[in-house]
Amino acid sequence: MTITETAPLREPVFRSLWLAVLAGNVGTWMHTVGAQWLVVSEANAATWVSLVQAATTLPVLVLALPSGALADNLDRRRLLLGVQLGLSCVAATLAVLAALDRVEPPLLLVFTFLLGAGQALTLPSWQAVIPEIVPREQLPAASALGAVNTNLARSAGPAVGGLLVAQFGPAVVFALNAVSFVVFALALARWRRPPQPPADRPERFGTAVHDGGHFVRYSPDVRRILGRVLLFVLPGSVVWSLLPLVARDLGLGAGGYGGLLAALGAGAVLGALLMPRVRARLTPNRMVLATGLVYGSALLVIALRPGVTAAVAALSAAGLAWMMLVSRMNTAMQLVLPNWVRARALAVYQVVFAGAQAAGALAWGQVAAAFGLTATFGTAAAMMVAGTSTVRVLPVRTHEDADTSPAVFWPEPHLMLQPRPDRGPVLVQASYRVPEPHTSAFVAAMHGLRDSRLRTGASRWGLFRDGADPRTFVETYLVPTWEEHLRQHEGRLTGSDEEAEQRAVALADGPPVIRHLLDAESL
Repeated sequence: MTITETAPLREPVFRSLWLAVLAGNVGTWMHTVGAQWLVVSEANAATWVSLVQAATTLPVLVLALPSGALADNLDRRRLLLGVQLGLSCVAATLAVLAALDRVEPPLLLVFTFLLGAGQALTLPSWQAVIPEIVPREQLPAASALGAVNTNLARSAGPAVGGLLVAQFGPAVVFALNAVSFVVFALALARWRRPPQPPADRPERFGTAVHDGGHFVRYSPDVRRILGRVLLFVLPGSVVWSLLPLVARDLGLGAGGYGGLLAALGAGAVLGALLMPRVRARLTPNRMVLATGLVYGSALLVIALRPGVTAAVAALSAAGLAWMMLVSRMNTAMQLVLPNWVRARALAVYQVVFAGAQAAGALAWGQVAAAFGLTATFGTAAAMMVAGTSTVRVLPVRTHEDADTSPAVFWPEPHLMLQPRPDRGPVLVQASYRVPEPHTSAFVAAMHGLRDSRLRTGASRWGLFRDGADPRTFVETYLVPTWEEHLRQHEGRLTGSDEEAEQRAVALADGPPVIRHLLDAESL
């Protein structure tokens, strides 16, 4: 990697937390090896193995968005610290039970689910603090380093975990997983996060969760990124969910299974090393196409039931493609998100990512049980290629030059009546006088503002033209409460929103006349 790509590691806080996260990721992969190998000899092994994978990822579907709401409204450092201490207790308890030979598959699934719940609480907060500790221009490099972190762990963790399971049994890897959470907690305890100014209007939990989903719904760039992740991860998850069975069919033991996972991780690390050159030469959409074709080809090779050498080569190629695609989409998310909703939107990203993995794990396990591994991997390869071919109709737009910094440019509303903050709705009207030659351009510019209004809090939007005075246009949007509308005034809008509004105002005769119509029962 170039000096530019490793620049974030020169930031002491990022470096220490990155190393701590690496320890945690290694521990998590060691746990995965121990848990899956614990059930691989059970009856209906395909189902149990896929259930372990599903139990790891399903909690994200339930907890990621609430966790993102917490991370956007609480001290992220303290939240992370508390979660790591809780996870260390859960992992330590599982280690003790495994040492006593008291872990049956259903109990293992319960503990795996709890650990997955902790990861669901960790991921949005960790992703959201990265822009606090590295400059914006280093976010692509920080995202690439995050992928390197994950895949170094994927390379080392399974290999070491497989050897430890083969020599000492699963209890040892469960205990080391507990230690890894303690390492992360110590790094967080050493980080002195600068005091954050208290929010003028703290969001209620339910409102915060709703607003996070509302932002994603009306952010086309975010939706396209999520669509690409879904189309890639759903068929790609077949590798993670069924690799123990591939190892078994190749005649490999726990150490060999760890070696196959290490091949995936090594390919991903190679992908990270090549990422700067690839990113300079390929647009995001060409990268989507290239990674999808490489991963689909790797799945097809595994479907043909090759020997160990061919399987290792195919898995290395799959790891490279996986890392490049996931890293590129993660960077794209970081670049398009404003800070006020960053953790919540990243949580939705995690929901889609983990949901595709969980659904894929459950589905591929059942397909393998019914039709065998060859048919399963062949079907996944076909799905991967088919999903990749949609890149022309579902392209990714990252807008890397967009200004997502907060912009307070609306004048403070002055009212004779004071509404209750938590009551509503509030109807906002903006009247514009537009010269006839500018009407078409003005309408187009205003429709560009629609998503801005909706993703920052409005529930409805409309643009109307006065039938008696064709030069008069009236923009209307409905906001659920007065408090929500004040948040639009006080920091939810971004520099890009301001530029979009200025383009529309420039086509009118001066700034609009604003009216706030209050629901009578909210007074």
